[in-house]
Amino acid sequence: MSSLRSPALQRSNTSGTDDTGNTETLGTGNSRPTTNSNQLDRSPDSPCLHSGPNSAAPKIINPAHKPANQQRRSPELRADPHIEVIDRWDEQKANAQSVLPPLAPEIMAESKRWAFYPWRKTVVSILGPRSFRALRLDRNRNLITGSEQDRLGRLKIGVVGLSVGHAVAHMLATQGLCGTLRLADLDTLEVSNLNRVPATVFDLGVNKATVAARRIAELDPYLPVEVNTSGLSAAAMDAFLDGLDILVEECDSLDMKVGVRLAARARHIPVLMATSDRGLVDIERFDMDPSRPILHGLLGDIDLDELSGLSNREKLPYILRLFDIQGLSTRSAASLVEIEQTLATWPQLASEVSLGATAVCEAVRRIGLNEPLASGRVRIDVGQALDRVAEPAPHDESSPSGADCAMAAEPPESAAHLIVAAAANRAPSAANNQPWHIESDPNSVTIELSTEHVATLDVDYRASAVAVGAAWFNARVAAAKHGVLGPADIAGHGHRLSAAVKLADGGDPNLARLYEPMWLRETNRHRGAAVALEDGVAASLEAVAAAEGARLQLLTGADEIADVASIFAASDRVRYLTQHMHAEMLSEIRWPTTDSMESGIDMRSLEMDRWELTGFNIARRPDVIRKLAEWEAGAGLGNYTRARICASSGFGVVSIQGDTLADYARGGSAMEAVWITAQHLGLAVQPLAPVFLYARNDDELRGLSPDFAAHLGSLQERLRALTHTRADESHVLLFRFSHAPKTSVRSLRRSLGTVSAAAMTGSG
Repeated sequence: MSSLRSPALQRSNTSGTDDTGNTETLGTGNSRPTTNSNQLDRSPDSPCLHSGPNSAAPKIINPAHKPANQQRRSPELRADPHIEVIDRWDEQKANAQSVLPPLAPEIMAESKRWAFYPWRKTVVSILGPRSFRALRLDRNRNLITGSEQDRLGRLKIGVVGLSVGHAVAHMLATQGLCGTLRLADLDTLEVSNLNRVPATVFDLGVNKATVAARRIAELDPYLPVEVNTSGLSAAAMDAFLDGLDILVEECDSLDMKVGVRLAARARHIPVLMATSDRGLVDIERFDMDPSRPILHGLLGDIDLDELSGLSNREKLPYILRLFDIQGLSTRSAASLVEIEQTLATWPQLASEVSLGATAVCEAVRRIGLNEPLASGRVRIDVGQALDRVAEPAPHDESSPSGADCAMAAEPPESAAHLIVAAAANRAPSAANNQPWHIESDPNSVTIELSTEHVATLDVDYRASAVAVGAAWFNARVAAAKHGVLGPADIAGHGHRLSAAVKLADGGDPNLARLYEPMWLRETNRHRGAAVALEDGVAASLEAVAAAEGARLQLLTGADEIADVASIFAASDRVRYLTQHMHAEMLSEIRWPTTDSMESGIDMRSLEMDRWELTGFNIARRPDVIRKLAEWEAGAGLGNYTRARICASSGFGVVSIQGDTLADYARGGSAMEAVWITAQHLGLAVQPLAPVFLYARNDDELRGLSPDFAAHLGSLQERLRALTHTRADESHVLLFRFSHAPKTSVRSLRRSLGTVSAAAMTGSG
């Protein structure tokens, strides 16, 4: 802490006076990216290159402007053998060129500047003001967004007391939490300050406010810093507080603590204070409540005059009232007994000072951005937190068990109608939700659409209808294999849909040959490799789709596949950023150690590498997703799907004419035929359904995601154009085909008995 008792105030605004009487700019302009760069380059002409002992401002030289004083100054600096010249501008420029997204051309076009630091006798090349600020604060994003940084860059913050206040002021500048800093302290730096003030022996004997200002100037030569080295008298208080948005008080003078608060309260300026013991922070929102008592009323009605000139021992009763003796750390409380006995004053640690600065900076950020922050007191006790150290919960990285992975090629020997029903139950469905009821007897197998497992993406039950159609195809394949394939049809009206296979003597060799491949069909989400499709594969798949009354459009060009990947990545981003769809997506994932695996998607089947799994675990957090949506960010949320589509040998779209549930079911039958055939031909197959797949109008798009409806409509149009889909056709499902190893684990199904029992009891 520092004393501030002098009757005089040296008011500098954006300029100060050094010991030679020369006016100097203390920081040469606003640090906001939107500021006119010419304003940032103004540096007053000075007849002398060397400033006095309290100089705290760099001289900014812009050779591109070349006013008369700078034309003279630049050669003088280079010619002076006592001045060191450091030029690393090319490295800074290259660093700025690496920023993502790229900085605007007009920012990158800023010319080189030079910053002359008289106290170091050094001149350093620097980027222009906007490019320097953008690059210096780039690593703040997205912890502080660009727009938030601009808002914070308009704050004027005063810091009174530059021992503890040094750490606060420097951290405020480092994080870009202010546009102007105003520092006040009358004391000079002593050796005993170096346990907590981040200065050096070169700074001994220099005013503490000047030391802090110099360190900030070497961090950011463009940030305006106003220095008061003469203390704050009552007469000088008005000038210091004028225009401040926030005041940080860190002095050890009780009368000054009270005086600055009375003055700040009269001007509705919030006051922050960090006390270096167990992370104690005080917040007084005089901007919100100018009638609240100063220091939370802990000192009661006190006469300011009686606090002036007290010795350390005489201050103790007030300190104990102010800081609560029971709340002090044991070591601090015991040390108070030793003041003026074995201790000259109360002890402080640099770690506690830094912790307090961290807390004050967070409070400044909240006030500057109008985020909630009440008046009051809080302790951020690191020692207490370390007392609660515990082992972290282990990650479950168990590999799939053989029991989970294994699945018989067909069920054990049983009646034909049970085998046909089991085959139907093995069909794929969106998120493996199995939206069907299956009834079977020796004469028929019937699959009815069930609405009990519907999700947002299943617009008007169209995805469920596709699944019913796939189950119907499987039933026909099994019936054909066992020679009991009779008439089969699909019937639907409104939201009712039924697909039946009559069991009678009969067969179909084209269907029967797919029986074993049907049981082996799986979703393969390995990234795979984009090996070209063999001759004849495309024609075979197109023929299979056509045989079921649908059309397969196959894309194999690298540019086409890249376009598809960008559409799906954008769709995935919308799914993550739309709250209800994000929640549904997570509810579909099954974790082997905690969840039943008979429905949903086994986490292991996503085939994520460690990096992807880490990203997914982050994206599972609703708070993270809300923040990304707020920032209009999250482009990386689609990288998982983008990477897999880009590694594809081909991309297929199954389309059907018509738009009724029966039409979608017929399309589902074709989809299953293509899938089984493609895998039988040696391809790894992954079905893909963008968010908008089953939406057919603007109202349905708004039902999916009100905030992204227009964007989804645009993506849908792009995909239909890219896949040459006709106006009378409906997309059924999309596939990526690749060459990849077998899937790690196959999805399971609810037991056929459960599915049939549900039908018998009439549920759904």
